[in-house]
Amino acid sequence: MGVSGSGKSTTGSKLAGEFGVEFIDGDDLHPAANREKMAAGVPLDDEDRAPWLDTIARRIADELAAGHPIVVACSALKRTYRDRIAALAPTTVFVHLDGGSDLIAERQRGRVHEYMPTSLLASQFDVLEPLEPDEHGFRVDVRRTPAEIVDEVRRRLASPVEHG
Repeated sequence: MGVSGSGKSTTGSKLAGEFGVEFIDGDDLHPAANREKMAAGVPLDDEDRAPWLDTIARRIADELAAGHPIVVACSALKRTYRDRIAALAPTTVFVHLDGGSDLIAERQRGRVHEYMPTSLLASQFDVLEPLEPDEHGFRVDVRRTPAEIVDEVRRRLASPVEHG
């Protein structure tokens, strides 16, 4: 989880490869209306995100019920969003790719996203509620390389004490 440009897709796909499980980019699950709204430079609101979060939660729950753990990249910016996912998939572990707005803005300047313009980054930081210690998960500093982040996530997932 994290704001756009924090490395969710890069880290998530590498992590899934390390674990030998499926990777799902939550961006691919957005309804067309959400994509169009973001492409027009309009931030999503809670009402826009609700069906998308439900789709993600159902997908995680269905895969886990079938015995297939997965890695999903999803912004999950607010605690209520994470709670919504966890309500259907309670064993979900959230990994917050945490970085400051200046660093993320610099990273975003070097990339093009189909429907998430750089202009929406500030709106994501405005609603971001960082993962708290009482939530099921942990934060990882994105100043590290993707390989270092994956190594830390693997280590922390192997230690139940470290991820709640």
